[in-house]
Amino acid sequence: MEQQQIKLVVLDMAGTTVADQHEVEACFAKAARMSGLEASDEAILAAQGLSKRYVFQLFWRAQLGESHPDVETQVDKSYAIFKEVLEAHYQTQPVSPTDGCLKLFSYLKQNNIKIALTTGFYRVVTDIILGRLGWLEGLDENRLGDESTVIQASIASDEVEHGRPAPLMIQKAMHLLGVTDPKQVINAGDTPSDLQSGHAAGVFLNLGVTNGTHTVEQLMSHPHDALIDSIDEIINVLEEIKQGRLTVKD
Repeated sequence: MEQQQIKLVVLDMAGTTVADQHEVEACFAKAARMSGLEASDEAILAAQGLSKRYVFQLFWRAQLGESHPDVETQVDKSYAIFKEVLEAHYQTQPVSPTDGCLKLFSYLKQNNIKIALTTGFYRVVTDIILGRLGWLEGLDENRLGDESTVIQASIASDEVEHGRPAPLMIQKAMHLLGVTDPKQVINAGDTPSDLQSGHAAGVFLNLGVTNGTHTVEQLMSHPHDALIDSIDEIINVLEEIKQGRLTVKD
């Protein structure tokens, strides 16, 4: 059997590559309270990784009724408040990589494997976070880089027709970076929607990260090939692939 070659690793942002102590959920809960939306902590956590505007739609439909005429007005109001709260948070609070993130980035760079970051965030806040971390440097107007940049692509949820759990962000990253075979891609994230999108994209390995916003127990029932404690464990996985111990699944 031909040895597998991985060309692209797709990674989620908040909770996977960007440290998150449930801050996004706190921002979402604050915006919900300020706009009169009822949303439990459990429901907000379960929706992590999804496009936030879509989550407000789900919650307002549940609260008012699926076809209530005020749903979209309320969604717009909640989402506008959320954007203000979230942008203020990331502009003023510490932003740092997750444990093991920079070690993985260094390994991938040394091995000429491209890095794409996907996120449930919209482009404005994505760029705030990337800028704070220095990961925006060198990317062009389409948020594409080259071998000299920290990452090679950034895809935000408002740049595709459907965010997670659809596979479109992964597929867009592949297209932009010239990777045609999903079996040359590893996807990793810390939420159920990350795993669902990786599964839908048909990637070679779909990995759940358990040191982010979700625990082993919370991710176990969602489609995955393995659950890892931190993303630098992907280095060991890639070494196994290099040595022929992990091969293409039918």
